[in-house]
Amino acid sequence: MSPSSPPVLPGVLRALSAQDFLAYGLAQIAYVRPIRVEGQVAWALHAADGTVLTIQNQAGVAAVLARQNDLDPVSLH
Repeated sequence: MSPSSPPVLPGVLRALSAQDFLAYGLAQIAYVRPIRVEGQVAWALHAADGTVLTIQNQAGVAAVLARQNDLDPVSLH
C-alpha cells in the first residue's frame, strides 16, 4: 500500500459496513485483470469500486498507468 494508506488493525475489516467496505482503498488500489476484446486478450485497469479506468494490450502497461496515478496495482486472474 502507499504511505498514505490507513493502517489495517486486526478485525477492522470485519467491522466495516458493506458500504464502507466498498469504499475502502478506493483512492489507493487499482485492479489489473485479463479480459477479451474482439477475441484478443487485453488488460483492464479497474478502480477499487469496479469502474474501468483503461484497457491496455499489456498487463505491465496497465500497472504502470496505475502507479503514475498514485494507485497500487493488484492483479486479478
